Amino acid sequence: MADVTPLSKQATRRSAKAGDLTLNYHEAGEPTGVGGDLPLVMLHGGGPGASAWSNFGPALPHFAATFRTLLVDQPGFGGSDKPPVVGNFYRHAADHVVRLLDELGIAKVHLLGNSLGGGTAMRLALTHPDRVGRLVLMGPGGLSLNLFHADPTEGVQRLMEFGADPTRERLRAFISTMVVDQSLVTDELVEERFADATAPGAQEAMRSMGMSFFNPETAEDGMLWREAHRLRKHTLLTWGREDRVNPLDGAMVALKLIPKASLHVFPNCGHWAQIEAASEFAEITTAFLARHVERVSTSSTTGAP
Repeated sequence: MADVTPLSKQATRRSAKAGDLTLNYHEAGEPTGVGGDLPLVMLHGGGPGASAWSNFGPALPHFAATFRTLLVDQPGFGGSDKPPVVGNFYRHAADHVVRLLDELGIAKVHLLGNSLGGGTAMRLALTHPDRVGRLVLMGPGGLSLNLFHADPTEGVQRLMEFGADPTRERLRAFISTMVVDQSLVTDELVEERFADATAPGAQEAMRSMGMSFFNPETAEDGMLWREAHRLRKHTLLTWGREDRVNPLDGAMVALKLIPKASLHVFPNCGHWAQIEAASEFAEITTAFLARHVERVSTSSTTGAP
């Protein structure tokens, strides 16, 4: 991966209305003709203290060199508003991301989602297929159906333990399940995530999000694997071979059911491929998105969408 100039958190920070909410996001880059000139929206995971910047800030310079790139704080996370979740979180978040795109005048995007953000991206693509070019899903929630591992997985167990008793020690235990390389679990990272996870409204938002997957009235809407056969977008599934949150066997049903799915597995890598396998992740993802060609009309263009 070529050297890129770092981008600061504050310099890239923006906010805009998304219907009844205000969402925080970070933006950098301009279209370069790659990937049909579509912007790239990146949606973060759902762990304690998660945000667009914590998941994707280090990756932003690479993607911004090729795409207009937006890292969006999902509802309830980061600098975005934190209302109670209405319905299942994936649909709640996807609908607000679409309203954000409407506010920004963006008709269509590529979507890249990690974990919880993968579920949101999948729901958005199923509900609003005309708004999506290609999908990159990183150990996605809702779509991952564990065939051999127990539920809840180790990472989800650590997540629930933190929710019940939010201490730094429990947060460190959770973050430790995210990566193979434990040198990445620094005191600075734990302190930063702990501050965000215990900020005003953050715990309530986390509980509301979690309950949307346990409440019988809303949980089924989050079982995206049951709808995977309806997805007609080119989809790149990416997985860390040692993922302890959404283990690799969870990819098999999605790979079988999504007609245009492919799978890339990162060795010696956990749930945070964008951090632990940063160069390879950026390279394979950019190459996949670059193969997208926008169809202006059925008679004047060629190439696969």
